[in-house]
Amino acid sequence: MALTVTPLSPACGAEIGGVDLSKPLDKATTDAIYRAWLDHIVLVFRGQKMEESDQRRFAATFGTVGERARPVERRAEGADYDGRFMLITNVRDEKGQPIGSLPDGEMWFHQDMVFVEVPNSATMLNAIEIPSTGGNTRFASLYRAWEMTPERIKRRIGGRRALQTFNYHMVGRFDPNAPGAQQPNLRQAWQPAVLTHPVSGRKALMVNRLMTVRIEGLPEDESRAILDELYDIIEDPAGIYEHVWAVDDLLIWDNLASAHARTDFPPTERRLLRRLMIQGQKLAV
Repeated sequence: MALTVTPLSPACGAEIGGVDLSKPLDKATTDAIYRAWLDHIVLVFRGQKMEESDQRRFAATFGTVGERARPVERRAEGADYDGRFMLITNVRDEKGQPIGSLPDGEMWFHQDMVFVEVPNSATMLNAIEIPSTGGNTRFASLYRAWEMTPERIKRRIGGRRALQTFNYHMVGRFDPNAPGAQQPNLRQAWQPAVLTHPVSGRKALMVNRLMTVRIEGLPEDESRAILDELYDIIEDPAGIYEHVWAVDDLLIWDNLASAHARTDFPPTERRLLRRLMIQGQKLAV
């Protein structure tokens, strides 16, 4: 069967058909998939029954598979579990302990690991268990968001950096002025507020509602007002693809060209996905 590419929304997302990712792919096929990823930001592969080794092999199509940022001693999966994988799940073991990370509830729009100096370039998720409703992943094109940004804001944020902050229990915006805000597990890094994508060369916004604290060099009230306006642009429904998961779906998305969010789902139902990430590079302002 020939490879097919079917767009899923005007802004981002395409379903790839005609491939079995549990088997090695030839170079022509992987090259076509990579081109589709650059064009569509989010790729969806359905019905892919994959072992960890299959997922690692396919991930290498997009670059070097990265290690997790979370320290080994704070990983619920245990120190002996492959540190390249994260289990995103609300499942607990027989002792009631989490077997993975990011369990229940809604998560605001964000980009993965932009709170470290060198953020990853891509994220891959493989669905193993899915609840009957909810737990959808929403993707926003940050290329489109930049194109929709008013010129008055483009002039104010161009060439500036944005402070990205996270700790491993955050589900809402970090407030640097709140009591006890400087927590020991806090991670933060300065990233370009406007990114020139290192592969595509296109400009993208590099801010998100969950992790961005402020824009460098602007008064706090102006920074907050601009960020709130940018979040609304990013989260415009016209620029979003929402993925409703099914078991054995595999998704990979460009972490620099998109932001993503999770919808809520019943905490009484199991949700388990296996994540890999692709190493990136230090980003220039």
